[in-house]
Amino acid sequence: MSYARRLYPHQFYALHKEPLLEHLDIELTERCNNACIHCCINQSEHDPELTAREMKTSFVKDLLQQAADLGAISVRFTGGEPLLRGDLKELYLFARRLGLQVTLFTNARLITPELAQLLERIPPRQPVEVSVYGMHPESYDSVAACRGAFKEFRRGVDLLLRHNIRFTVKQSLLPPNRGERYEFEAWAATLPEMKQLPGYAMNFELRGRRDNPVKNRVIESFRLSPDETVAMLKVRPEYVKEMRQFCAGFMGPPGDRLFSCGAGKGVTIDAYGRAQMCMGLRHPDYVYDLHNTAEAETAGISPLKFVLTQVFPQWSELKATNPEYLRRCAQCFLKGLCEQCPARSWQDYGTLDTPVEYLCRVAHAQARYLGLLAESENAWEVKDWRERVARFSSGKLILDTETIIAPI
Repeated sequence: MSYARRLYPHQFYALHKEPLLEHLDIELTERCNNACIHCCINQSEHDPELTAREMKTSFVKDLLQQAADLGAISVRFTGGEPLLRGDLKELYLFARRLGLQVTLFTNARLITPELAQLLERIPPRQPVEVSVYGMHPESYDSVAACRGAFKEFRRGVDLLLRHNIRFTVKQSLLPPNRGERYEFEAWAATLPEMKQLPGYAMNFELRGRRDNPVKNRVIESFRLSPDETVAMLKVRPEYVKEMRQFCAGFMGPPGDRLFSCGAGKGVTIDAYGRAQMCMGLRHPDYVYDLHNTAEAETAGISPLKFVLTQVFPQWSELKATNPEYLRRCAQCFLKGLCEQCPARSWQDYGTLDTPVEYLCRVAHAQARYLGLLAESENAWEVKDWRERVARFSSGKLILDTETIIAPI
């Protein structure tokens, strides 16, 4: 099926109206050449069944065209490890010819001289984002659960540097690499694109497919405690300033609406062509198979537009029914600090509206450090939250610097 074609559709939208879709996320595969001990999505690199189920090249290209027609200016290719796709270069070139900026999430192990030359000749217009799992073979290979992974990672990074490809680095903070944090930050500071401290994953998500209870228990064991989380956050020079700005606009009880987080404003497409409201929400009742085009054809619009205008808006109106959620989360003003959402509830409990206790404790620890809560208070019981947020945003609240442990 074909849809209206334009060379750079987002330029038309910029001149005439707001784009319906600004950014598209595509998981090209769930397979990965790492088997990372903490990963919430990865599948075996050589799984023939999953490979056969993945979106075909022509299907991905059509999705990219649909996104561009809706005004999108950027796409993110992620996974799994997207470089495992044999058509990655073809898809990359197609996206760039549409005028889309491309963000590539990768572990860099499969960066080849040919790919580096391509990225140098036709820049992605966004930095490549490289996940780093350790500064030495022992730590990196232990996290990746793959012997020789570190050597390939360094070779890939060296190719990016040699060809002047813009890239940033980030790390998952795990037992094998925790002792290397300062070494990692010192190395990251030498990279041209790193203008501030690298980001860390530390409050890890569980398996979005709910397919491995044993691994979920392992992942849970890697999560930093609430105090450790705050200790990591507070060493960032910009943390308090950013939180003052953020809290000024994004704090307050969400009420009983489940999707108060912005999910559904964009689209994530999984490796098999199903549209999700966000990256983490893989509940089978709330994904839409884009291969099924009958409803979109009846409406006379593309499948992506149908999802954005008719499917996601209905799901966005879902209300919580869990009494504990309604008592706590619906009344809690820490919305801007807490990662509680339907996706995290699904991952941890298999529902959309069960409070995730771990996330609640992390949010309360941050609020106490920032001076928004006293030690004994629960945020859902606070009545004067507007005044507290206003004082914090204006810099008039004193931070609770005494109760937080030193950085790990």
